Amino acid sequence: MKILTVRPNDAGQRMDKFLTKSLPTLPQALLYKYIRLKRIKLNGKRAQISDRLQAGDTLELYINDEFFEKPKPRYDFLRAAKTLDVLYEDDNLLLLNKKVGLLCHPDAGEYGDTLIGRVQRYLYEKGEYDPACEQSFTPALVNRIDRNTSGIVLAAKNAQALRLLNGIVKTRQLHKLYLCVVHGTPPKKEDLLEGYLVKDENNNKVSVGKRAFPGSKEIRTRYRVLETYRDLSLVEIELLTGRTHQIRAHMASIGCPLLGDGKYGANALNKSFGYKKQFLCAKALTFDFDRDNGMLQYLDGMSFSLPDVWFETAFRDRSLWK
Repeated sequence: MKILTVRPNDAGQRMDKFLTKSLPTLPQALLYKYIRLKRIKLNGKRAQISDRLQAGDTLELYINDEFFEKPKPRYDFLRAAKTLDVLYEDDNLLLLNKKVGLLCHPDAGEYGDTLIGRVQRYLYEKGEYDPACEQSFTPALVNRIDRNTSGIVLAAKNAQALRLLNGIVKTRQLHKLYLCVVHGTPPKKEDLLEGYLVKDENNNKVSVGKRAFPGSKEIRTRYRVLETYRDLSLVEIELLTGRTHQIRAHMASIGCPLLGDGKYGANALNKSFGYKKQFLCAKALTFDFDRDNGMLQYLDGMSFSLPDVWFETAFRDRSLWK
């Protein structure tokens, strides 16, 4: 018999999910059988698959020792680069300035060097994250932005912060501002764009319409034109909904695609400037709580902004056209 004690980073999980992560070599069918046979007990009592675990709970496991043997650790995140631009950090979270070209998470083409890999390596080398001491939690990103978009990304350093931050984002208690350069001049100085977006998974592309259609999701995008020069405009955007490629597709739908955007824009126009980068940056965010958010309540009212956006200066001093 062995005993597992639930740590704070593991609290809140269903018991079967926790055990699946803690004992990766234990077949799921056998896990459920052991629960039915009372060979797995929670705090000395019969356990249920759906029991929610709390910090300090103990699980008594009357199962073969072989299932406690863990494979030799191989930390893939150590393949990630050490470069990490930290905008803000405390005990619970990191605010990161992601550069253009860096993936947030691994995909089929890039597995080793990603933003989440860099975060995990950074915390591991600081001594704040040790996979060997964690039963199920790994530091995670709260939001993500496209590979070719730069700007602020949030990362959670512990499980409670991750749960709270996910709730804050889901309930729109986090306001995000983006900066972009678009072709042409938007029809109004300021406007709220509303529409419906549907994603084509096969082509990783979205379509925007003015009316709801099968599979579509409502989108709302507020923009403000900061400056227009020649045939380009510098625009500030607030996302009121957060959908895939929302800014790129919504601005293109009003005839103002982003400079450097080959998917929703015009390559002929982009080539005339000689830039292959997408002129879009998640520049600022503000925490604005309408309810209590526990240990993260201190964030209420705090705002963060990048001190410099790579294309903003080039637009304002006109070097973008040189």
